[in-house]
Amino acid sequence: MFRLAILIDGAYLDHIGMNADVRVDCEKLANEIYLRVAARTPTGIDLLRSYYYNSLPHRSNPPTAEEQQRYDSRYRFFDALRYLPSFTVRLGVVKVRGNDGQGQPIFEQKQVDLLMGLDLALLSAKRSITHAAVVTGDGDMVPAFQAAQREGIAVWCFTDETLGSAQELWRAADERVPIDGDFLQAIRRMK
Repeated sequence: MFRLAILIDGAYLDHIGMNADVRVDCEKLANEIYLRVAARTPTGIDLLRSYYYNSLPHRSNPPTAEEQQRYDSRYRFFDALRYLPSFTVRLGVVKVRGNDGQGQPIFEQKQVDLLMGLDLALLSAKRSITHAAVVTGDGDMVPAFQAAQREGIAVWCFTDETLGSAQELWRAADERVPIDGDFLQAIRRMK
């Protein structure tokens, strides 16, 4: 029996949605990915789980009202994802990387790529999956793709092919699905 895991880089998905002015429905996203992979798997495929990776926004100590509101909103969103069928949320952290030219802090998301890569490698090595669908635009995922493929896993890459790292990801994946206008319409959140 074939089994699929879906791994979603939430910050990347947010970036695509902002550029296209689309709010993404993560449940629709998982269903659309599953349907596309199932259509190309002749004997059928089961969905093991969808993994969503992101981080909560930075909060000062004590936080400003705006920081707390942004944090609470993201926390509620991540909590709602946990209630979707077969969804797991994995959170990295946000660290201050330094200051920009105006003295404002520069924030950087940490651990998310590592969490995604570890999950992909572990699921593959344990033979928990036969297929992986990865929503990312980060070329750092290429070694994880290769590790999964060495274990016999078919790696599907869902990415915006107009962004810089897409070519590297395209070459590393077994199957490629562009996140284009039609795809975004299929996963658009209503209201």
